[in-house]
Amino acid sequence: QVQLVESGGGLVQAGESLRLSCVASGSILGVNTMGWFRQAPGKQRELAALIASSGRTTYRDSVKGRFTISRDNAKNTVYLQMNNLKPEDTAVYYCNADTRSRSYWGRGTQVTVSS
Repeated sequence: QVQLVESGGGLVQAGESLRLSCVASGSILGVNTMGWFRQAPGKQRELAALIASSGRTTYRDSVKGRFTISRDNAKNTVYLQMNNLKPEDTAVYYCNADTRSRSYWGRGTQVTVSS
């Protein structure tokens, strides 16, 4: 089992920044890819950014150049630095961790961007 706890969400104005953190605990040696997904009201959950154990990153097009995902294996933590936030980034952001057998999710942290 892997437990994920997110933090760092909040209410900001357009153009401002936030950094999300996700701390993993439990059977973390089996974790490969970690990522951030988001879900806006009335919409499906979508990928924001992924980082593989190799350090390779993947971003959805709408956040490229604004969001940066990083991983500190010593602290079992994955971060999402979000700059130049836009109202359309408003969503609940969920941390995800994949092992060979299953995918784990945190409970989410709310990000609200006002115009």
